[in-house]
Amino acid sequence: MATAGKVIKCRAAVAWEPSAPLMMEEIEVAPPQEGEIRIKVVATGVCHTDLYHLFEGKNKQGFPTVLGHEGAGVVESVGPGVTDFKPGDKVIPLFISQCGECRFCKCPKTNLCDRNWTSNNHNIMSDPITRLTCRGQPILQFMGTSTFSEYTVMNQIAVAKIHDDAPLDRVCLLGCGIATGYGAAVNTAGVTPGSVCAVFGLGAVGLAAVMGCKNAGASRIFAVDINEKKFEKAKIFGATDFLNPKAYNKPISEVLAEMTNGGVDFSLECVGNTEVMRSALESCVKGWGVSVMVGWTDVKDFSARPIQLISGKTWKGSLFGGFKSKDSVPKLVKDYMSGKIKLDEFITHNMSLEQVNDAINLMKTGECIRSILNISK
Repeated sequence: MATAGKVIKCRAAVAWEPSAPLMMEEIEVAPPQEGEIRIKVVATGVCHTDLYHLFEGKNKQGFPTVLGHEGAGVVESVGPGVTDFKPGDKVIPLFISQCGECRFCKCPKTNLCDRNWTSNNHNIMSDPITRLTCRGQPILQFMGTSTFSEYTVMNQIAVAKIHDDAPLDRVCLLGCGIATGYGAAVNTAGVTPGSVCAVFGLGAVGLAAVMGCKNAGASRIFAVDINEKKFEKAKIFGATDFLNPKAYNKPISEVLAEMTNGGVDFSLECVGNTEVMRSALESCVKGWGVSVMVGWTDVKDFSARPIQLISGKTWKGSLFGGFKSKDSVPKLVKDYMSGKIKLDEFITHNMSLEQVNDAINLMKTGECIRSILNISK
């Protein structure tokens, strides 16, 4: 590529400060260094975690930043020492790295990696080292990725090479939300055939969890949300029953207990709300019920009565659905291409990068499932 080894000037949506609209800017993207890859971003989803950082986390040290972490693109150039990627390869940037060498990567029980940005910088949701600059100052790469930009630079341990025929404006969703919800059901919860499940929150992550429960063979799947407009979409992914907590004058956990002879076998919280996390746990049957926290949040403590766990329930968390990123994302792309998992059905809006603030508002108001921003051709 003619741009290899040179600084690229390109468009990006920059978040200069918390709670403010993103600004379209011309940024500079440095050439990739040792072990790095520069990617031309073709498409990206807008995920609730982008909104969390902007409106809920609001740590000023995490700004200015380029948000976006659910993208797909094409390799523009590679730095020294990169042998597994070449210009033109289709790739998905990963917010969880997989170095393959640390104690976490070598352990089959987890998908964490010691070399990931989360190891030391989860509070600012970025690595302090960045290849992006704007107006003469460094711009953080949100979650190590920054897909609200025409170009980004990633370490090769946080990039997945995918099938050459994969449609980038669909498989970008496997960079976060869909893999997160789907894996939370099939990996972290370990949903079993014939089981009864409840999914709290029917955004993209929750609907992906419903899909995971369905594919794992659950016999009954309760879809729980205060927005009843989402129930029809949940039915497409396999939900069998639909509950609006506001329609009852008692806790939703009691409603579920009455409908399931004591509670569900598996529950998944896909909102990022500590009160909903407690409700999800209390909705599980004693003895063997498993509840999984999936929604991202780090601003409040969570709580429950000890008897909930003493009685035999399990409460656990899931990050990126428990998938080891570099190994699993290419397989998930093939699962989509073979029809095993759905992606198209999550997409409600297709927009341009310049419409990013409109896409954010659609998510804030619950009017979309996933908006895809078409970044470049």
